[in-house]
Amino acid sequence: MIMRRTDAGTQPDVLAPVAGAGGRIAPHAVGIGLRIPHYRALFSEWPEVEFFEIISENFMGDAELPRRNLERVLSRYPVVLHGVSLGIASAAPLDYAYLRRLKRLLEFTDAPYASDHLCWTVAHGIQHHDLLPFPHTEENARYVAERAAIVQDFLGRPFGLENLSSYVAFRGSEMSEWEFYNRVIELSGCSYMLDINNVFVSAVNHGFDPRAYLDSIRWGKVLQCHIAGHRRRADGSILDTHDEPVALDVWELHRHAWNLSGGFRTLLERDDKIPAFAEVRAEAALARSYR
Repeated sequence: MIMRRTDAGTQPDVLAPVAGAGGRIAPHAVGIGLRIPHYRALFSEWPEVEFFEIISENFMGDAELPRRNLERVLSRYPVVLHGVSLGIASAAPLDYAYLRRLKRLLEFTDAPYASDHLCWTVAHGIQHHDLLPFPHTEENARYVAERAAIVQDFLGRPFGLENLSSYVAFRGSEMSEWEFYNRVIELSGCSYMLDINNVFVSAVNHGFDPRAYLDSIRWGKVLQCHIAGHRRRADGSILDTHDEPVALDVWELHRHAWNLSGGFRTLLERDDKIPAFAEVRAEAALARSYR
């Protein structure tokens, strides 16, 4: 359900329910990342979209304009939450002030689940605003899984972890990226927020078979899959830029994942050089052609 303030105060948790889009999203739905350049088209045309994914941190503050815009979106569309700064693998203690804000946003949106990245972001009190990798060891898997289980229990809704696009490997790693990812999900009881483009980017950068990665996934634990564009550099490596159309190789991996899984929600991300909404919506719709 959508939530609305009951008074003129600034506390974001003083809310009352109103009727709205609710949190139900079909298991095979195709969604789009909500971005500010598309607000004009959304609010004037109200195009058909099965769901939107919002960046959690963009709506966790007290500012009225983001909250009003989100409320307008929620009047027509369900949303899911995707964060970028939880830092589940950081050495710093879990930030319960952050988690309380995230939980209020979950309640405000009636989102069926939330997700963040399998990475660290904070060290020595500094938020680096980047998704940073770490060695794939049993000790680290247990550390991350314990924290992820706490987060899921605190939020009271399914919590998904997203695989990173990676550009470095650690000599201290004891297992492959997908073995580590599976281990964290197994130990934590949380879910995958599987980014298929990131699987491809990492596979090219590190020379492994992306299909072997997908073959290992426990598909019943996948909340949704991301697709996005990337940029190939002159040296053959790939950057996960979200500023290009989805590559054919990634679409083919999407088809492979679909055949393995029997279906999942697909979410298109576009974060730079953002085209008109109609173009993004048409690209997202291609997901149905690669199933």
